[in-house]
Amino acid sequence: MEDIFLIVGLGNPGAEYANTRHNAGFSLVEKLAAQWKCEWAKERKFRARVAKSVRNGKRVMLCEPQTFMNLSGETVGAVKNFYQLPVVQLMIVADDADLPLGTVRLRGSGSSGGHHGLESIEQHLGTREFARLKIGIGRKDNVREITGFVLGRFDAAESELMKKVLDRAAAQVETWLDSGLEKAMQLNGNVE
Repeated sequence: MEDIFLIVGLGNPGAEYANTRHNAGFSLVEKLAAQWKCEWAKERKFRARVAKSVRNGKRVMLCEPQTFMNLSGETVGAVKNFYQLPVVQLMIVADDADLPLGTVRLRGSGSSGGHHGLESIEQHLGTREFARLKIGIGRKDNVREITGFVLGRFDAAESELMKKVLDRAAAQVETWLDSGLEKAMQLNGNVE
C-alpha cells in the first residue's frame, strides 16, 4: 500500500472538449500540475493521464480519466484499488451546473446531484463518502436539458472569472493536503 493522495479532475478527453464547462475538473488538475511543475504521462492500465508530485512530504497523484465522463468510475476504481487508497485520501473535482458560475463548494461526501461522472464513481467505489470539490458553471435560463450548454466554452468574461475560481479551487486542494478537509471547506463560496 502506497501513501498517495489522489486528486481526480473530471472531464472528457479530446481537443473538442478542451476548456468546456464540463471539463472544469480537468482545468483544475492541469493548473495544479503546472503550479507543482509535474509532467503528465499516460497510464494505460488506468485509462488515464496522471501527474505525480510530492507536497510537504505527501505523495500526490493528479488524474484525468480518459474514459469520457460517464465512465469516470472505471478509472477512479482502478487507481484506488491498485494503490489500495482509503477514500479519505481521494478528492474528485467536477463541474456543477446547479452552482452559479463563480462558486466553489468542497464537501466530504454527498450526492451526485445528477452528475454522471460522480454517479459512475459512486457506483464503482460503492460509497458516496469521498471528498468532492464542485466548481459552479451555472445553468442557462434554468433550463433542465443542459448538454449543449455544459459542452460549450466560456465567453471572455466567464473565462476571466474562471481563472479566479481555479485559483481558489487550487488553494482549496492545497489546504486539503496540508491542513485537512475542514480547513479547506472554509474556502467555500463565491469568488469575486
